[in-house]
Amino acid sequence: MARRKGKSRRRIKDWYSRFVSGEEDGGTEARRQKLSSQRAVKLPPDRRDADADRDAVGLEDLPKTRGMVVGFYPGGAVVRVDGRDMLCGIAKTFRAPDGASALAVGDDATVALTRGRHADATGADRDRADGMVLSRQLRRTVLARPRPRSGKFRDAHADDTFEKVIVANMDALVIVAATRQPALRHGLIDRYLIIAERGELTPVLVVNKIDLGRPDPHVLRDFEAIDVEIVLCSAVSAEGLDALTRALASRCSVLAGASGVGKTTLVNAILPGANAATKAVRHKDDRGRHTTTAAVVYDLPTGGIIVDTPGVRELGMTLDADELPWYFPEFEAVAPECSFNDCTHTHEPGCAVQAAVASGAIGRRRYASYLRLLETLGEP
Repeated sequence: MARRKGKSRRRIKDWYSRFVSGEEDGGTEARRQKLSSQRAVKLPPDRRDADADRDAVGLEDLPKTRGMVVGFYPGGAVVRVDGRDMLCGIAKTFRAPDGASALAVGDDATVALTRGRHADATGADRDRADGMVLSRQLRRTVLARPRPRSGKFRDAHADDTFEKVIVANMDALVIVAATRQPALRHGLIDRYLIIAERGELTPVLVVNKIDLGRPDPHVLRDFEAIDVEIVLCSAVSAEGLDALTRALASRCSVLAGASGVGKTTLVNAILPGANAATKAVRHKDDRGRHTTTAAVVYDLPTGGIIVDTPGVRELGMTLDADELPWYFPEFEAVAPECSFNDCTHTHEPGCAVQAAVASGAIGRRRYASYLRLLETLGEP
Protein backbone atom coordinates (compact mmCIF):
# COMPACT_ATOMS: atom_id res chain seq x y z
CA MET A 1 0.00 0.00 0.00
CA ALA A 2 1.35 3.43 -0.91
CA ARG A 3 2.63 5.64 1.90
CA ARG A 4 0.25 8.46 2.78
CA LYS A 5 1.47 11.94 1.92
CA GLY A 6 3.06 13.78 4.81
CA LYS A 7 3.21 10.68 7.06
CA SER A 8 6.78 9.58 6.39
CA ARG A 9 9.12 9.09 9.38
CA ARG A 10 10.80 12.31 10.46
CA ARG A 11 14.49 12.19 9.66
CA ILE A 12 16.78 12.86 12.62
CA LYS A 13 19.25 15.54 11.66
CA ASP A 14 22.80 15.63 12.90
CA TRP A 15 22.54 12.05 14.21
CA TYR A 16 26.32 11.60 14.41
CA SER A 17 26.86 14.47 16.87
CA ARG A 18 23.99 13.19 18.99
CA PHE A 19 25.51 9.71 19.07
CA VAL A 20 28.94 11.05 20.07
CA SER A 21 27.50 13.29 22.82
CA GLY A 22 25.44 10.43 24.24
CA GLU A 23 22.05 11.92 23.45
CA GLU A 24 19.32 9.49 22.45
CA ASP A 25 16.13 9.96 20.60
CA GLY A 26 13.18 9.58 22.97
CA GLY A 27 11.50 7.00 20.79
CA THR A 28 14.67 4.95 20.45
CA GLU A 29 15.21 4.95 24.21
CA ALA A 30 11.62 3.90 24.87
CA ARG A 31 11.88 1.04 22.40
CA ARG A 32 15.14 -0.12 23.98
CA GLN A 33 13.64 -0.17 27.45
CA LYS A 34 10.63 -2.06 26.16
CA LEU A 35 12.79 -4.75 24.58
CA SER A 36 15.08 -5.11 27.59
CA SER A 37 12.29 -5.22 30.17
CA GLN A 38 11.47 -8.60 31.64
CA ARG A 39 8.25 -10.14 30.46
CA ALA A 40 5.75 -10.65 33.23
CA VAL A 41 4.51 -14.23 33.47
CA LYS A 42 1.41 -15.15 35.38
CA LEU A 43 1.97 -18.28 37.44
CA PRO A 44 -0.62 -20.42 39.21
CA PRO A 45 -0.79 -19.91 43.00
CA ASP A 46 0.80 -23.27 43.90
CA ARG A 47 3.70 -22.59 41.54
CA ARG A 48 4.22 -19.11 43.02
CA ASP A 49 4.24 -20.55 46.54
CA ALA A 50 6.71 -23.29 45.62
CA ASP A 51 9.05 -20.83 43.90
CA ALA A 52 8.81 -18.40 46.82
CA ASP A 53 9.64 -21.13 49.33
CA ARG A 54 12.51 -22.33 47.18
CA ASP A 55 14.00 -18.86 46.84
CA ALA A 56 13.55 -18.14 50.54
CA VAL A 57 15.24 -21.30 51.73
CA GLY A 58 18.04 -21.44 49.15
CA LEU A 59 19.55 -24.54 47.59
CA GLU A 60 22.34 -24.66 50.17
CA ASP A 61 19.88 -25.15 53.03
CA LEU A 62 17.81 -27.86 51.36
CA PRO A 63 18.36 -31.57 52.12
CA LYS A 64 20.54 -33.30 49.55
CA THR A 65 20.78 -36.81 48.20
CA ARG A 66 22.42 -38.68 45.33
CA GLY A 67 20.84 -40.63 42.53
CA MET A 68 21.34 -41.90 39.00
CA VAL A 69 20.20 -39.96 35.95
CA VAL A 70 17.81 -42.20 34.00
CA GLY A 71 16.30 -39.79 31.48
CA PHE A 72 15.63 -36.24 30.41
CA TYR A 73 12.75 -33.92 29.69
CA PRO A 74 12.77 -30.34 28.38
CA GLY A 75 14.58 -28.25 30.95
CA GLY A 76 15.47 -31.01 33.39
CA ALA A 77 16.51 -34.57 34.15
CA VAL A 78 14.85 -37.62 35.66
CA VAL A 79 16.92 -38.86 38.62
CA ARG A 80 16.28 -42.23 40.28
CA VAL A 81 16.70 -42.03 44.05
CA ASP A 82 16.05 -45.16 46.12
CA GLY A 83 13.90 -46.68 43.39
CA ARG A 84 11.83 -43.52 42.87
CA ASP A 85 12.06 -41.42 39.70
CA MET A 86 12.21 -37.70 40.48
CA LEU A 87 11.75 -34.82 38.08
CA CYS A 88 14.62 -32.43 38.70
CA GLY A 89 15.52 -29.07 37.28
CA ILE A 90 19.09 -28.00 36.64
CA ALA A 91 20.53 -25.52 39.13
CA LYS A 92 21.98 -22.33 37.68
CA THR A 93 25.19 -23.08 39.56
CA PHE A 94 25.63 -26.43 37.79
CA ARG A 95 28.82 -26.53 35.76
CA ALA A 96 30.02 -29.41 33.59
CA PRO A 97 33.67 -30.11 32.72
CA ASP A 98 34.84 -28.69 29.41
CA GLY A 99 34.71 -30.92 26.35
CA ALA A 100 32.01 -33.35 27.47
CA SER A 101 28.24 -33.57 27.80
CA ALA A 102 26.86 -31.92 30.92
CA LEU A 103 24.64 -34.81 31.98
CA ALA A 104 24.12 -38.29 30.59
CA VAL A 105 22.14 -41.36 31.51
CA GLY A 106 24.00 -43.20 34.26
CA ASP A 107 25.54 -40.11 35.85
CA ASP A 108 25.76 -40.04 39.64
CA ALA A 109 24.11 -36.71 40.44
CA THR A 110 23.73 -34.71 43.64
CA VAL A 111 20.18 -33.40 44.04
CA ALA A 112 18.77 -30.77 46.39
CA LEU A 113 15.26 -31.86 47.43
CA THR A 114 12.78 -29.02 47.07
CA ARG A 115 9.80 -28.61 49.37
CA GLY A 116 7.15 -28.94 46.71
CA ARG A 117 3.87 -30.77 46.82
CA HIS A 118 4.81 -32.99 43.88
CA ALA A 119 4.83 -36.39 45.56
CA ASP A 120 5.93 -38.52 42.61
CA ALA A 121 6.98 -38.34 38.98
CA THR A 122 3.87 -39.97 37.53
CA GLY A 123 1.92 -36.76 37.01
CA ALA A 124 1.72 -34.96 33.71
CA ASP A 125 2.68 -31.57 35.22
CA ARG A 126 6.43 -31.35 34.78
CA ASP A 127 6.68 -27.67 35.69
CA ARG A 128 6.92 -28.52 39.37
CA ALA A 129 10.26 -30.13 40.16
CA ASP A 130 11.01 -32.59 42.94
CA GLY A 131 14.58 -31.35 43.18
CA MET A 132 17.42 -29.48 41.57
CA VAL A 133 20.55 -31.11 40.15
CA LEU A 134 23.52 -29.39 41.76
CA SER A 135 26.46 -31.41 40.43
CA ARG A 136 27.57 -34.79 39.18
CA GLN A 137 30.37 -37.06 40.30
CA LEU A 138 33.32 -37.97 38.11
CA ARG A 139 32.48 -40.69 35.62
CA ARG A 140 34.05 -44.13 36.08
CA THR A 141 33.41 -45.24 32.51
CA VAL A 142 31.78 -43.72 29.43
CA LEU A 143 30.23 -44.77 26.16
CA ALA A 144 30.90 -41.70 24.05
CA ARG A 145 31.34 -40.60 20.49
CA PRO A 146 32.47 -37.29 18.99
CA ARG A 147 29.65 -34.91 18.22
CA PRO A 148 30.37 -32.45 15.40
CA ARG A 149 29.49 -28.89 16.22
CA SER A 150 27.07 -27.08 13.96
CA GLY A 151 28.52 -25.17 11.05
CA LYS A 152 27.61 -21.86 12.66
CA PHE A 153 29.91 -22.45 15.63
CA ARG A 154 32.51 -24.77 14.12
CA ASP A 155 36.12 -23.66 14.43
CA ALA A 156 38.25 -25.34 11.78
CA HIS A 157 41.43 -24.65 13.79
CA ALA A 158 40.20 -25.81 17.19
CA ASP A 159 42.09 -28.73 18.72
CA ASP A 160 39.48 -29.79 21.28
CA THR A 161 36.76 -32.27 20.38
CA PHE A 162 33.34 -32.21 21.97
CA GLU A 163 32.31 -35.70 23.03
CA LYS A 164 28.69 -36.69 23.37
CA VAL A 165 28.47 -39.10 26.28
CA ILE A 166 25.64 -41.54 25.58
CA VAL A 167 25.81 -43.50 28.86
CA ALA A 168 28.12 -43.17 31.86
CA ASN A 169 29.25 -45.40 34.73
CA MET A 170 28.45 -48.75 33.11
CA ASP A 171 30.44 -51.94 33.65
CA ALA A 172 30.01 -53.65 30.28
CA LEU A 173 29.40 -52.64 26.68
CA VAL A 174 27.14 -55.25 25.09
CA ILE A 175 27.74 -55.04 21.34
CA VAL A 176 24.65 -56.48 19.64
CA ALA A 177 24.98 -57.77 16.08
CA ALA A 178 22.80 -59.93 13.85
CA THR A 179 23.58 -62.76 11.48
CA ARG A 180 21.07 -61.47 8.93
CA GLN A 181 18.58 -58.62 8.49
CA PRO A 182 20.87 -56.67 8.77
CA ALA A 183 24.05 -58.59 8.02
CA LEU A 184 26.83 -58.75 10.58
CA ARG A 185 29.18 -55.76 10.19
CA HIS A 186 32.49 -56.81 11.70
CA GLY A 187 34.01 -53.41 10.94
CA LEU A 188 31.41 -51.74 13.19
CA ILE A 189 32.15 -54.29 15.91
CA ASP A 190 35.86 -53.42 15.70
CA ARG A 191 34.98 -49.75 16.21
CA TYR A 192 32.86 -50.56 19.24
CA LEU A 193 35.73 -52.61 20.70
CA ILE A 194 37.98 -49.56 20.45
CA ILE A 195 35.34 -47.36 22.08
CA ALA A 196 34.93 -49.91 24.88
CA GLU A 197 38.69 -49.94 25.48
CA ARG A 198 38.86 -46.15 25.55
CA GLY A 199 35.84 -45.92 27.86
CA GLU A 200 37.21 -48.66 30.19
CA LEU A 201 34.19 -50.89 29.51
CA THR A 202 34.24 -54.68 29.33
CA PRO A 203 33.07 -55.71 25.85
CA VAL A 204 30.54 -58.50 25.32
CA LEU A 205 29.57 -59.52 21.79
CA VAL A 206 25.97 -60.73 21.42
CA VAL A 207 25.07 -62.20 18.02
CA ASN A 208 21.29 -62.16 17.67
CA LYS A 209 18.93 -63.75 15.10
CA ILE A 210 20.73 -67.09 14.94
CA ASP A 211 17.33 -68.55 14.00
CA LEU A 212 17.91 -66.98 10.56
CA GLY A 213 21.39 -68.45 10.16
CA ARG A 214 24.64 -69.12 11.95
CA PRO A 215 27.44 -66.53 12.00
CA ASP A 216 30.71 -67.08 10.18
CA PRO A 217 32.93 -69.10 12.55
CA HIS A 218 36.07 -67.41 11.21
CA VAL A 219 34.75 -64.02 12.31
CA LEU A 220 33.93 -65.34 15.77
CA ARG A 221 37.37 -66.92 16.02
CA ASP A 222 39.02 -63.54 15.45
CA PHE A 223 37.14 -62.07 18.40
CA GLU A 224 37.73 -65.09 20.60
CA ALA A 225 41.47 -64.70 19.96
CA ILE A 226 41.41 -61.31 21.71
CA ASP A 227 39.35 -62.64 24.66
CA VAL A 228 36.00 -61.08 23.79
CA GLU A 229 33.07 -62.83 25.48
CA ILE A 230 30.58 -64.02 22.83
CA VAL A 231 26.92 -64.96 23.30
CA LEU A 232 24.86 -66.48 20.46
CA CYS A 233 21.11 -66.08 20.88
CA SER A 234 17.75 -65.51 19.25
CA ALA A 235 15.02 -63.30 20.66
CA VAL A 236 12.46 -65.16 18.51
CA SER A 237 13.30 -68.80 19.32
CA ALA A 238 14.64 -67.98 22.85
CA GLU A 239 17.81 -69.95 22.12
CA GLY A 240 20.74 -68.64 24.13
CA LEU A 241 18.68 -66.22 26.26
CA ASP A 242 19.72 -67.99 29.46
CA ALA A 243 23.37 -67.41 28.60
CA LEU A 244 22.61 -63.75 27.86
CA THR A 245 20.82 -63.35 31.21
CA ARG A 246 23.83 -64.80 33.03
CA ALA A 247 26.17 -62.46 31.16
CA LEU A 248 24.11 -59.44 32.21
CA ALA A 249 23.45 -60.43 35.82
CA SER A 250 24.70 -58.29 38.71
CA ARG A 251 26.30 -55.57 36.63
CA CYS A 252 25.40 -52.41 34.75
CA SER A 253 25.41 -52.94 30.99
CA VAL A 254 24.64 -50.80 27.97
CA LEU A 255 23.35 -52.28 24.72
CA ALA A 256 24.79 -50.79 21.54
CA GLY A 257 24.83 -51.73 17.88
CA ALA A 258 23.46 -50.99 14.45
CA SER A 259 19.79 -50.24 13.88
CA GLY A 260 17.63 -53.30 13.37
CA VAL A 261 19.87 -55.90 15.07
CA GLY A 262 17.24 -56.51 17.76
CA LYS A 263 18.51 -54.73 20.87
CA THR A 264 15.06 -53.72 22.07
CA THR A 265 13.60 -57.09 21.07
CA LEU A 266 16.17 -58.77 23.31
CA VAL A 267 15.12 -56.47 26.15
CA ASN A 268 11.50 -57.56 25.69
CA ALA A 269 12.59 -61.21 25.57
CA ILE A 270 14.49 -61.19 28.86
CA LEU A 271 12.14 -58.67 30.53
CA PRO A 272 8.58 -59.56 29.47
CA GLY A 273 7.14 -56.56 31.31
CA ALA A 274 9.28 -54.02 29.45
CA ASN A 275 6.86 -53.68 26.50
CA ALA A 276 9.36 -51.56 24.57
CA ALA A 277 8.33 -50.48 21.08
CA THR A 278 9.93 -52.34 18.15
CA LYS A 279 9.63 -52.33 14.38
CA ALA A 280 10.65 -54.75 11.66
CA VAL A 281 13.59 -53.91 9.42
CA ARG A 282 12.93 -52.39 6.00
CA HIS A 283 12.65 -55.16 3.45
CA LYS A 284 14.17 -53.17 0.60
CA ASP A 285 17.58 -52.78 2.29
CA ASP A 286 17.38 -54.77 5.59
CA ARG A 287 18.04 -51.64 7.63
CA GLY A 288 16.57 -50.66 10.97
CA ARG A 289 14.01 -47.91 11.48
CA HIS A 290 15.51 -46.10 14.52
CA THR A 291 12.57 -47.02 16.77
CA THR A 292 14.52 -46.32 19.99
CA THR A 293 15.26 -42.59 20.10
CA ALA A 294 16.75 -42.17 23.59
CA ALA A 295 18.60 -44.25 26.17
CA VAL A 296 16.18 -46.23 28.37
CA VAL A 297 17.11 -47.84 31.70
CA TYR A 298 15.70 -51.22 32.79
CA ASP A 299 16.19 -53.00 36.13
CA LEU A 300 17.13 -56.67 35.98
CA PRO A 301 15.52 -59.19 38.36
CA THR A 302 18.94 -60.84 38.75
CA GLY A 303 20.47 -57.56 39.89
CA GLY A 304 22.03 -54.77 37.88
CA ILE A 305 20.58 -52.74 35.04
CA ILE A 306 20.65 -52.62 31.26
CA VAL A 307 20.44 -49.47 29.16
CA ASP A 308 18.96 -49.70 25.67
CA THR A 309 20.39 -47.08 23.30
CA PRO A 310 19.39 -45.88 19.82
CA GLY A 311 20.92 -47.76 16.91
CA VAL A 312 23.58 -46.25 14.68
CA ARG A 313 24.34 -46.36 10.98
CA GLU A 314 27.89 -45.06 11.27
CA LEU A 315 30.16 -44.69 14.29
CA GLY A 316 32.74 -41.92 14.32
CA MET A 317 35.88 -41.89 16.45
CA THR A 318 38.40 -39.29 17.50
CA LEU A 319 41.75 -41.04 17.48
CA ASP A 320 45.29 -40.32 16.32
CA ALA A 321 46.66 -42.67 13.70
CA ASP A 322 49.70 -43.57 15.84
CA GLU A 323 47.37 -44.66 18.67
CA LEU A 324 45.41 -47.15 16.57
CA PRO A 325 47.81 -50.15 16.87
CA TRP A 326 47.38 -50.09 20.66
CA TYR A 327 43.71 -50.99 20.23
CA PHE A 328 44.56 -54.17 18.33
CA PRO A 329 45.89 -56.40 21.13
CA GLU A 330 46.98 -59.14 18.72
CA PHE A 331 49.64 -56.74 17.43
CA GLU A 332 51.19 -56.29 20.87
CA ALA A 333 53.07 -59.59 20.98
CA VAL A 334 54.89 -59.15 17.65
CA ALA A 335 55.10 -55.34 17.20
CA PRO A 336 58.35 -55.02 19.23
CA GLU A 337 60.07 -57.16 16.58
CA CYS A 338 59.39 -54.63 13.80
CA SER A 339 62.49 -53.07 12.23
CA PHE A 340 61.25 -49.51 12.89
CA ASN A 341 59.99 -48.13 16.20
CA ASP A 342 57.41 -45.97 14.41
CA CYS A 343 56.25 -48.77 12.12
CA THR A 344 52.67 -48.26 10.87
CA HIS A 345 52.40 -51.98 9.92
CA THR A 346 51.38 -51.07 6.38
CA HIS A 347 54.36 -50.92 4.00
CA GLU A 348 57.57 -50.89 6.02
CA PRO A 349 60.18 -53.60 5.33
CA GLY A 350 60.83 -55.97 8.21
CA CYS A 351 57.35 -55.48 9.71
CA ALA A 352 56.64 -58.31 12.14
CA VAL A 353 52.88 -57.64 12.08
CA GLN A 354 52.66 -58.15 8.31
CA ALA A 355 54.70 -61.31 8.68
CA ALA A 356 52.29 -62.57 11.37
CA VAL A 357 49.35 -61.88 9.07
CA ALA A 358 51.03 -63.80 6.23
CA SER A 359 51.65 -66.79 8.53
CA GLY A 360 48.11 -66.79 9.91
CA ALA A 361 49.07 -65.82 13.46
CA ILE A 362 46.98 -62.65 13.08
CA GLY A 363 43.61 -62.81 11.36
CA ARG A 364 43.49 -61.31 7.89
CA ARG A 365 40.06 -59.84 8.49
CA ARG A 366 41.22 -57.98 11.60
CA TYR A 367 44.27 -56.68 9.77
CA ALA A 368 42.11 -55.48 6.87
CA SER A 369 39.89 -53.70 9.39
CA TYR A 370 42.98 -52.04 10.86
CA LEU A 371 43.97 -50.75 7.41
CA ARG A 372 40.48 -49.36 6.75
CA LEU A 373 40.42 -47.59 10.11
CA LEU A 374 43.90 -46.22 9.54
CA GLU A 375 42.84 -44.79 6.18
CA THR A 376 39.76 -43.20 7.79
CA LEU A 377 41.83 -41.58 10.53
CA GLY A 378 44.16 -40.14 7.93
CA GLU A 379 41.35 -38.20 6.26
CA PRO A 380 41.09 -34.49 7.14
